Amino acid sequence: MDFNMDADMLYAITMVLVFIAFFLASAFKVLREYERGVVFMLGRFWKVKGPGLVIIIPIIQTMVRVDLRTIVMDVPSQDVISRDNVSVKVNAVIYFRVVDAQKAIIQVEDYNMATSQLAQTTLRSVLGQHELDEMLASRDKLNNDIQAILDDQTNAWGIKVANVEIKHVDLNETMIRAIAKQAEAERERRAKVIHAQGELQASQHLLEASQVLSKQPQAIQLRYLQTLTEIAGEKNSTIVFPLPMEFLSALQKITEKQPDNNKQPSSTNSL
Repeated sequence: MDFNMDADMLYAITMVLVFIAFFLASAFKVLREYERGVVFMLGRFWKVKGPGLVIIIPIIQTMVRVDLRTIVMDVPSQDVISRDNVSVKVNAVIYFRVVDAQKAIIQVEDYNMATSQLAQTTLRSVLGQHELDEMLASRDKLNNDIQAILDDQTNAWGIKVANVEIKHVDLNETMIRAIAKQAEAERERRAKVIHAQGELQASQHLLEASQVLSKQPQAIQLRYLQTLTEIAGEKNSTIVFPLPMEFLSALQKITEKQPDNNKQPSSTNSL
């Protein structure tokens, strides 16, 4: 009889100790520096605690941990039709963190899932308003536009979107070949423009040089001699001597006068 009473008492004491241990384990919480605890009392929001040691009254109070570190989330590839009707696949990565633990728990059911879905729809919406060339060349502007929209809409959830980066813009083979042809045509256009500009500048400098040489005829002779020196130095078998236009003009006048002189004696003889 005494043995049964001692066993029952030992069992009761053991149960009390187990309950106290469970109570203490449930009451004391340790939050790291980057964690906060959203505490509810009988279902109502009470306060945000942490970091460090936090005491919770079991059954009456409950706590939800919230991580305040920056979260890197990969946005899956999205099928986007650009404004010029080009179908592409675009994926991105977003960086965000919780700045208000109370709103992140109370205002939205799962802030990670909500931010991911919002990022996907915003990515399709923003990129669909731009042409393909803008997607490829103006990524910084598109990143800023998407980040501003996400940050504005997630502000009510206590979330701060720090950055958005478009990772890849995948094109089909037909569009890649078309872009390659366009780039080649653009390079040819630039080459022709540069060549034309060079010809224009050269002609302007030649005009200025001719104006300078026309003021001093002796300078032309010096230029002739310099040219002959350069030709002789190259060991050419054929040398072309430049002939001044003034000499050709004088020679032409002489040849024009010779027929007139030949006709004058015949006229006198006839007389």
